[in-house]
Amino acid sequence: MPTSPADRPTPAAPADVVDLAVVGAGPAGLAAAVVAAGFGLRVVLLDTADRPGGQYYRHPAAALGAARPEALHHDWRAFAGREAALRAQQAAGRVTYLPRHHVWTVVPDGGHRVLHAVAGHAPDESAATVRARAVLLATGAYERQLPFPGWTLPGVVGAGGAQAMLKGGLVLPGRRVVVAGSGPLLLAVAGSLAAAGASVPAVVEAASYTAYAPQAPALLRNPAKLAEGAVYGGALLRHGIRLLTRHAVTEAHGTTRVEAVTLARLDRDWRPLPGTARRIPCDALAVGHGLVPQLELATGLGCATRHAPDGTVALELDAAQRTSVPGVWSAGETGGIGGAQLALTEGEIAAHAIAGRPVPAALTRRRARLRAFAGAMAAAHRPGSGWTGWLREETDVCRCEEVSAGRIREAAQELGARDARTVKLLTRAGMGWCQGRMCGPAVAALAGEAPAPDRRPLSCPVPLRQLAALPPAQPDPSEPAPPGR
Repeated sequence: MPTSPADRPTPAAPADVVDLAVVGAGPAGLAAAVVAAGFGLRVVLLDTADRPGGQYYRHPAAALGAARPEALHHDWRAFAGREAALRAQQAAGRVTYLPRHHVWTVVPDGGHRVLHAVAGHAPDESAATVRARAVLLATGAYERQLPFPGWTLPGVVGAGGAQAMLKGGLVLPGRRVVVAGSGPLLLAVAGSLAAAGASVPAVVEAASYTAYAPQAPALLRNPAKLAEGAVYGGALLRHGIRLLTRHAVTEAHGTTRVEAVTLARLDRDWRPLPGTARRIPCDALAVGHGLVPQLELATGLGCATRHAPDGTVALELDAAQRTSVPGVWSAGETGGIGGAQLALTEGEIAAHAIAGRPVPAALTRRRARLRAFAGAMAAAHRPGSGWTGWLREETDVCRCEEVSAGRIREAAQELGARDARTVKLLTRAGMGWCQGRMCGPAVAALAGEAPAPDRRPLSCPVPLRQLAALPPAQPDPSEPAPPGR
């Protein structure tokens, strides 16, 4: 249930055209909305969650009665100040905050954009429409998963998913939890789980921290980030957690749920080294290999993309956070994975640009410094090509459609598939409920293709009655009439 004025949906008048629609109330979207409103813009902030904060500042459900939710978060003050500003701007009538609104498409309409959303939850969801002169996409990211034998067992969860369970539900995925994958998120997850009472026998990191050595200048420009890393390292020491670099979980074992995992040492390309396997008992595995920018709305609009240093696809943005599509800006993880502090900074920069205000030099310098650090992290933890070596032929890669690695390899090596789309047509990999969000990177790797941007007409499931109720598309008067008219 909503617990503050900022949590109560206040639908915008359908015929009203606001100055700015912000999609996503995580760090980037929240910062952009309050700064833009401070400049006098009329803002609508839409988000899928019940409360602002996004995945990073996820809140426990109100019914749980958490006394100190800030204890589960890093840099809570940065969020608390902006949430208070959101409430103030909402009370002043400059921001309309719409929680539980999932925007499924953005379309041009004359000189502005129309955002269509599903509001509420089934079976009571309804259609919602917002019209805006400018749009800021702050849709965040989701976890990158690299499959392995046993990854579909109960008790195997995403690393970020384990943290979400703790922050949002105040529950642990298990009592003895191995944390594995790659990226700095693993250290934060392990520390949080251990502080909450879980036993964490090991953090299993596929990369090596020596990969940061070539990026020393970027690291030294961010002493606060180094201090944050030292805090996480201290938490591992305090709780007696082993940190194993150049290792990966190559198999999970169990019957009704995970009971143990097999670790193996990796070479520089992430190939498991023969003779290095060992087993660790556990009742849960939190595993993730970084994050993937969530771009469905942006690519549906035709926004240009680029390949980021971590191998994911991100948006191409200019110095003002503009996309290649006029009237559309973006901030945060959509422009490349970089963390909450960078997202807050980019949201503020975008708000200045949209309001026609000069961007303070301090914001520009901070973005450059944090982006350099993000690039160093991305390069250090980019998955090596040899990880597919731990897949057996019968290992499911697409969990929704139960498509195995063997079938995908057959499509690529014997049936002529040279990209993920053709593999999808031949095997159904990526046709399930998640629409390839979980298996997409793995399918592309097995097909011998670099990840490509998703292009979807709908970014989430939409009831057919809402599609049927849409007004017919109006022809563009600048286009020539069809022959015969």
